[in-house]
Amino acid sequence: MEKVLKVIEDVITNPPIPHEPYKQSLKNWVMYCLRDRGFIVVYAQRCDFAVEVKGGGKLYFKVTNNAVDLDDNINWIVWDGAAKKASLILQVQ
Repeated sequence: MEKVLKVIEDVITNPPIPHEPYKQSLKNWVMYCLRDRGFIVVYAQRCDFAVEVKGGGKLYFKVTNNAVDLDDNINWIVWDGAAKKASLILQVQ
């Protein structure tokens, strides 16, 4: 799982297309970027989406524009509008 998370981090920090908030939501942009790199992105009931991992299992994610009071039990993708970049915050194990 650690390798998969590293690749996901690389995808969002070096995306195939820039995030343009006035054109698409953060969630749709992240899902597009992951699918563009071959990830299987699926619906998740209590999160914004999940990424299926080969060999079974899923990684669950939420996205936000505000990195305040984030739940430690979930992986987050955070957009920093001032710096115009995304970052990955991993759940506490």
